[in-house]
Amino acid sequence: MNKPLIEACVDSYQSCVNAWKAGADRLELCAHLIIGGCTPSPVVFKQVMESCPGVKINVLIRPRFGDFLYTEDEMDAMCADIETFRDLGANGVVIGALTPDGELDIEKMKRMMACAGDMEVTLHRAFDMSRDPLKTLEEAIELGCTTILTSGQQSDVVAGKDCLKEVYAAAAGRIDIMAGCGVKKWNIQEVHDHTGIIVFHTTGRKGALDSGMKYRKSTVAMGLPTLSEYEIWQTDEQEFRECAEIVHAF
Repeated sequence: MNKPLIEACVDSYQSCVNAWKAGADRLELCAHLIIGGCTPSPVVFKQVMESCPGVKINVLIRPRFGDFLYTEDEMDAMCADIETFRDLGANGVVIGALTPDGELDIEKMKRMMACAGDMEVTLHRAFDMSRDPLKTLEEAIELGCTTILTSGQQSDVVAGKDCLKEVYAAAAGRIDIMAGCGVKKWNIQEVHDHTGIIVFHTTGRKGALDSGMKYRKSTVAMGLPTLSEYEIWQTDEQEFRECAEIVHAF
């Protein structure tokens, strides 16, 4: 804790391998980052464990797109997922739950953390959707979370750097404050200099890769209509390496 660290936010096997080769200290394994991330497949987790020896893998536990107000049925699913990844050897889980009033849902957090056992726990960007960041910070510390992932309650880490500075100072080394969302090689130093933060979270993406498909159906959209079916987004090894070199120099 409180050492320079860069975590790769990754949602595919190839992104994991690229980030691992580029010097990632930890992976946050997800699915479907295009909608903010959901719980990944255990099969992909096992593939990454076998192919990326030595890297810590934290797993996002999020059953769907949308808010962090979860039903009991969703909680049952999330707890089962936590237990699955714990048994598979995950280093940690990335979780969060809120009340309708924008407070951290302490009881739901306690339930998930009990399932996590001795795994590390990151409070994800539900923190950024909470009403009072300093209150949520203290609650996360009291719960025993090891990390808070945050953009400073703004659209990206540069816009949120004043809040990040305040939260980092209030944390006073009791928990890692990990800056994430919009982290790029050209703004890591700026955010660090302004806030003091030395733990960063990035996809390390450079741009979309063109699909290998030759036949392309232009009249059908399989997902979000604003996105092309023929673009592949993944971590770029060199891009991530350059980010890692900056962080590791702190």
